[in-house]
Amino acid sequence: MDESQIVRLFSGNIRRRLEKCRLDHGQVYEIRLRVHNPCIILYKGEEYFLGQDGILTREAGRAYGVTEEDIRETMEHIAGYSLYAYEDEIRQGYLTVQGGHRVGVAGKAVMDGEHIRSMKYISYINVRISHQVKGCASFLMPYIRMDESICHTLIISPPRCGKTTMLRDMIRQISNGDGRHPGMTVGVVDERSEIGGSYQGVAQNDLGIRTDVLDCCPKAEGMMMLIRSMSPAVVAVDELGDYRDIHAIEAVVNCGCKLMATVHGDSIKDLQQKPLFERLMEEHVFERYILLQGRRRAGEVQAVFDQRGTCLYREGRGG
Repeated sequence: MDESQIVRLFSGNIRRRLEKCRLDHGQVYEIRLRVHNPCIILYKGEEYFLGQDGILTREAGRAYGVTEEDIRETMEHIAGYSLYAYEDEIRQGYLTVQGGHRVGVAGKAVMDGEHIRSMKYISYINVRISHQVKGCASFLMPYIRMDESICHTLIISPPRCGKTTMLRDMIRQISNGDGRHPGMTVGVVDERSEIGGSYQGVAQNDLGIRTDVLDCCPKAEGMMMLIRSMSPAVVAVDELGDYRDIHAIEAVVNCGCKLMATVHGDSIKDLQQKPLFERLMEEHVFERYILLQGRRRAGEVQAVFDQRGTCLYREGRGG
């Protein structure tokens, strides 16, 4: 990962301290700025403060305090000195920058009736660093391949446990194929620009040579658009969440496409208790459930189940 690509997003005061830190940016996951509060870095799975001296610290009293000028200057760098050009994205609470890094913002929402028109007085910034770990899904591929096809697959994971990273590598491997399996056309609905990390319509992450990305489009609408326009063999989406998504899933399955998706959850039982997924599970729509955990590292596979809940793999027990 290009270090300069990350540090140049920030104000001069913060950038100089980040450069002095000499962090392994492959291990940096979030950098949070909150006006009049310490700058916080999620690094190697732990939370640290950015010190006044440019050294990471656990002591808030030694941390660099973010100023209003830091917020203003950082937003100018992020938006290329043209916040107006990013107004549509900012209205959703985030924007994606070159490299696929996602910047969440918060402040005062300007309303137009029941809809958010824009955001002003931005006082909080969360830069989520995009990571691509090629090969991280290799262990799972034998579980989700079925002869010449792919199983309908749902990745279940608590936050920050690598579900998007895992999905991204599955997409890449399915799209490229290998010596034994031909590549397949994959359609990705990237509602929040996290899978492909698209910048100006071009995916910054490697999603394979047969993948088409529909960026910044609601999942339910995007799945149907891709089916109509791009004829994918596999459709992939991140973070299923509402009834529209569920109805679209049924349409995708009925069209003969294979589906790969993720959802927040801690266990199969946790998912069964969510009304949104109850019918999908009863009807065995998903043929594979992959449960992730993050006790030691992101993307750690805890278990793999088939559509009837039979455990195919469990950590420590093998397949």
